[in-house]
Amino acid sequence: MDKLYNMSVFAKVVEMGSFTAVANHLSTTVGNISRAVTTLEEGLNARLIQRSTRRLVVTDVGHRFYDRCVAILGDVERAEAEAGHATISPRGVLRVHAVPGLGRTLVTRAAMAYRQEYPDVSVDLLLSQRMPNLLEEQLDVGIVIARALPDSAYVSQKIGVSHCILAASPAYLKQHPPVQTPEDLARHDCVLLSTVDYAPDEWHLESADGTFTHCPPGAHFGVNDMDAMATALRDGAGIGLLAGFSAIEDLRRGTLVRVLPGYYTNQRNVYALYPSRQFVDAKIKLFVDALKLHVGAQLAGYAAELGIVAQEAG
Repeated sequence: MDKLYNMSVFAKVVEMGSFTAVANHLSTTVGNISRAVTTLEEGLNARLIQRSTRRLVVTDVGHRFYDRCVAILGDVERAEAEAGHATISPRGVLRVHAVPGLGRTLVTRAAMAYRQEYPDVSVDLLLSQRMPNLLEEQLDVGIVIARALPDSAYVSQKIGVSHCILAASPAYLKQHPPVQTPEDLARHDCVLLSTVDYAPDEWHLESADGTFTHCPPGAHFGVNDMDAMATALRDGAGIGLLAGFSAIEDLRRGTLVRVLPGYYTNQRNVYALYPSRQFVDAKIKLFVDALKLHVGAQLAGYAAELGIVAQEAG
């Protein structure tokens, strides 16, 4: 028999004072109750209860062991309740990974809104371009931007979509030939963005009029971070790709100007990944909901402001 079960049977015998009463209480036989106590005694090499035909007497060792059993069984009950409660009520530490451009603004704001609603959860947000191994690095949620997810054992939920647009500073555009068609890009300095899902050697653009692929010549500056790209463009480095969520504030302020306003890159999906779909903690489920509400809705708003129509599939 299981040791914890035997301990709980022994505790009940001490409390109820009778093998028969405990057997009735647990819907089992007196023999099973007696064997549970005997198994404990044999394992401990100590007498816990003196039996006679008329009464049971708990020994001194039995009383001390009973106190320990009550404490241990109480801890087990609390541990089970806490573990089971984790799928219902969010609490503890939520470790999240996100790509920097999205993480510095939208994910951070979503995390703050989430914390206001669920103050028993602490959020640990890690930002990097590299997609980590969630299990090895003990991460609860990973947020990535990709055209399609690679095969993996992770569970994924799409929380929104993102596109890149072309932008440059007003000063750069004033000093260089106008860009009226995609072919005009060949005459300009192109700042190259290189991330996991954006190859720097090809720009795949689409519009209502069709698609266009531009192969930028070797550039004097390339970067793998959206915020650094925005800084370079504001300083007049040339024309570059910026995700809508990275470009929108500069476009509103006029510190950047959109180039070829009718064109944008192919759609990238924003996914939330987590390790398993079984026994998902409430803190994870509710955080993914918060991402859909705050990040997904904001991305949709940016796309509408930029005149981009997102595809339904993906």
